[in-house]
Amino acid sequence: MTVVIGGILSFTSQILAPAQKKSIELDTKQSILSAVMTLEKGDDALAIYSKRIKSMVVDVDGNLIEKDRKGNPIVAEDVNILKNYKMEPTKREYPVFEYMSEEDSTEIEAYILPLYGAGLWNAIYGYVALEKDLNTIKGVSFGHVAETPGLGARIDSKEIQERYQGKTIFDENGKLVSVKMLKGEKKDPSLFGTHEVDGMSGSTLTAKGLNAMVKDYLTNYESFIKKNKHQ
Repeated sequence: MTVVIGGILSFTSQILAPAQKKSIELDTKQSILSAVMTLEKGDDALAIYSKRIKSMVVDVDGNLIEKDRKGNPIVAEDVNILKNYKMEPTKREYPVFEYMSEEDSTEIEAYILPLYGAGLWNAIYGYVALEKDLNTIKGVSFGHVAETPGLGARIDSKEIQERYQGKTIFDENGKLVSVKMLKGEKKDPSLFGTHEVDGMSGSTLTAKGLNAMVKDYLTNYESFIKKNKHQ
């Protein structure tokens, strides 16, 4: 009986594997696109992605990586961000997704960079999209595993993510300062500088983790950013 059940489970797993892989691909590409555009119901995210996104992988020094550690051609969409997060920053592979103009497929409208970190209870993750000036945030897409509903879990809401739009990551001296979510929630945009966004009530530790995630990953991409900033 054990052998029979094991065989059935193995067979079922093989049958479902392609569908699961397709679902993961769709979810990943939707998340990447969500950092730069609003996907409407019925949009073909895979088709939009194929048309608008070009990708590459770089190292911490901003150099292009063309092969993975096993010598195989490297694909940005296949880089395991969680696995990389557990490595020293100097050993990681850093995907870069270029969002191309709909009218001119050679013109870059934004650069989308993956993020990964730790929230209050578990992992937080997402993408930050920088305008072609590689300084102004075009948009963000955040997600989480187990932040508190109604509190830290709000990082995946449109309300919170829109606060980052138009903020800048470098100060007037060219120093990378990132964008910081403040403590508390005041709801008055005039109170925040170009490197600050309003906080989330009752979510100080989630905000702290979010700030660390954004700053750490922007720092890891800094060499790439500076190499391409004036191109």
